[in-house]
This record gives sequence, structure tokens and C-alpha cells, in this order.
Amino acid sequence: MANIGRGFFIGVTVGIAMSVMLDCLYLNSDSLPTLAAYLPVANKKLDIDRGLAIMKTNISNTRVEADQRPKHHDDDSVAQELYRNVRVLVWVMTGPQNLKTRAIHVKNTWGKRANKIMFFSSETNKDFPTVGLNTSEGRQHLTAKSMLGFRYVYEHHRNDFDWFMKADDDTYVIMENLRYFLSGKNSSEPVFYGFLMKHVVKQGYYSGGAGYVLSREALSRLITRGKDPKVCRQDGGDEDMEIGRCLEKLGVKTSDPSDALGRSRFHCFEPEKHLYGNVPWWYPTWDVNKGKIGPDSISNYAISFHYVPGNKMRTLDFFIYHLRQYGIRHGNLNLNVQT
Repeated sequence: MANIGRGFFIGVTVGIAMSVMLDCLYLNSDSLPTLAAYLPVANKKLDIDRGLAIMKTNISNTRVEADQRPKHHDDDSVAQELYRNVRVLVWVMTGPQNLKTRAIHVKNTWGKRANKIMFFSSETNKDFPTVGLNTSEGRQHLTAKSMLGFRYVYEHHRNDFDWFMKADDDTYVIMENLRYFLSGKNSSEPVFYGFLMKHVVKQGYYSGGAGYVLSREALSRLITRGKDPKVCRQDGGDEDMEIGRCLEKLGVKTSDPSDALGRSRFHCFEPEKHLYGNVPWWYPTWDVNKGKIGPDSISNYAISFHYVPGNKMRTLDFFIYHLRQYGIRHGNLNLNVQT
């Protein structure tokens, strides 16, 4: 009977470990939950170490199986052509405290589809890696972080790419849709794009969290002429607003990036808020499109969403790039505004 009882409780332990495994699939093994928290009988001595070992093995096996799952036979020739011809460097604003909780998820999901992605922080981390900027952490220094970040990419990569995007470490970007949008634009013109807010700055400015992208000419003006503190604020204030105010002074133009049906592409909140509402009071007033909400307000070729935590970032990546409807072949839509 003792052997039967021992086998029963070991079986319970393994079963619970398997059920927890799905919830932990995308977590680092170092952050696995304590198995004892899931045990129905706390006063029984169970082999927790053995249970954890089984759980880690199952997670590892599941990851291998995921890597070996059947590949889609999609025709991505158009996307690949845009990858070659619309070259986008993305730099992500992060910090030392966010590398394992935010930036790593960007790196492992949509960041892989950028022509080049870089992570800028207040400290250099050669293992991640991040580029350390000569500024302090904190919201009050985000303007300096952006100015220094754009300066770095200008000094090292201005001739290698056509467009230069700044994103936060909780921004999710669909790179294929960004390139499609930019394919009708001229990077030699002084322009930039993002989620446009008509507030304070006469021509409007773009939400930092939704990500905004500068043409090569806009980047050149920001760095060569915007470095003058008499023209552009170098630190302090609201980062996205200050960058918008600076670029307006330099003759860099904003425009509404909505698609041909008037639907939004860049989004300053997580998908749920843009679908169902519950947005802050200022949103309908500041948004150039008066804060439209609902599925019909979001472009088929949406580009970005903000406030996306790591687990949701991986979920979005799974639904966008893995799931398909059997028997349906999707054609490309012409949703760029003709100018």
C-alpha cells in the first residue's frame, strides 16, 4: 500500500507539472513557478525537485516540437522584395531593468524581421547586446535618450538604411506592414510618420509608444541642425512632443498615416483598447481621427500597438505568423493612399 500511495502522489505531481507547463511555455526556466503552490495536499512530502526536472524537460521537448512543426508554404516574394528595397533600421528604447522582462521579447519576436534592430539603454550590455548612451534613466531623460539614440544611428548607419524607427520596449510592430506603408514614400523628403496627435505642436506630433519613423532626410536635419539647444530641446519635457516640436522647426512634415479607407495603422494603446474602448479622456480630442474605436477602425495592414507585455507580444506573434484558415488564399490589398 505504501508503494501504491507513493506512486499516486508522484503521479499527481507529474500531472500538475504538465498542466503548469503550458502556462510557463514562454517563461525563462529560472522564473518557473514554485511547484508547491499547485499541490493539493501541502502536508505530504513530495519530490518537488523531481517534479520540476520533469516540467523543465517537457518544456524543452515542447520547444523542440514547436521548432519542428510544419512550415507554411506562403508566397512571401512581395514581402522579401520590400525587405530588400525598403530598408528600415529600428532602435528600441529600453533600460537595464527591462532587458529580461520586455526587451528580450521584442528581440525574439518582431525584432527579428527588421532589417536591423538595436537596443539603446543607459548602460552598455555586450551580452544582450545594448548600446549605452550618455544619459540617466528616468522619464525626465527620455528626450535626451531619443536625441542620443538618433545621433548614434546617424553617425553609424545613416547611409545603410532608408528609414529610422524609434520604438519602446513594449511596442509591437508588424514590419511587413510598415515596409508596405513606406514603399510609397520618399526617404529623401523631410517627413516622418506615426500615430498623429493634434496637440500643442501646430502640425501635430507622433506618439512615442506607438513608434515613429524618420526618413533619412529627417534624421539628417534632426542631428545636424537639431543639436543646437537654441533650436531644439536636448532633454526634459515629454519626449515625443519635444521631438515633434523640434522636427517642425526643422521643416520636417507630419501627415495622417491612415490607410485608403481612413483606418488607423499606428496605435498608441494595446489592441483591446482600440477594439473595445475604455481609452483615456484625451484620446478622442488629441487623435487626428477623433479616437475611432472598433474593428472597422483598424487597418488590415496595421503597423504597431503599444503597452504590449512580453506574453502578449509572443501571443500576437503566434496568431499573426502561425495561424491560418485552411482553404483560404489571401490576396494583397491596395490600401496605401495614392498621392
